[in-house]
Amino acid sequence: MILAVIDTNVFVSALLTKHRDSATAKVVEAVLDGRITALMSPEIVNEYREVLARPHFHFPEGTVARILATVEADGLDLSAQPSAEKFPDESDRIFFEVALAGATLGTKLVIGNLKHYPTSPIVVTPSQMVALLDASNQ
Repeated sequence: MILAVIDTNVFVSALLTKHRDSATAKVVEAVLDGRITALMSPEIVNEYREVLARPHFHFPEGTVARILATVEADGLDLSAQPSAEKFPDESDRIFFEVALAGATLGTKLVIGNLKHYPTSPIVVTPSQMVALLDASNQ
């Protein structure tokens, strides 16, 4: 089992793409089928709920509901571990701090834009997460 905090932009990118073989789509598929257990906090779930419901995205309500239900039912709720790191967007802090709280369990933070987060071994791109998934299946 792989533990990961999934940044909201990964869900958005996966839902926007027409390519089911994209790295973001594969990460979301792995969350939905249980190969990735999502780590979260109430703040993270609230951000998912707010962003994925934005009308300009036109995401299917059933798909959004399935993602949210899976994260809430199968995910692990962790308290954030405070970090002194600086973030260009402070709303990104909670994702890093929850991943940091699970770091001893091998948790990764899957993000689409590396420049928004500190350089850390816990921070990976969707493509890197797909490689970890592929390696865990061997």
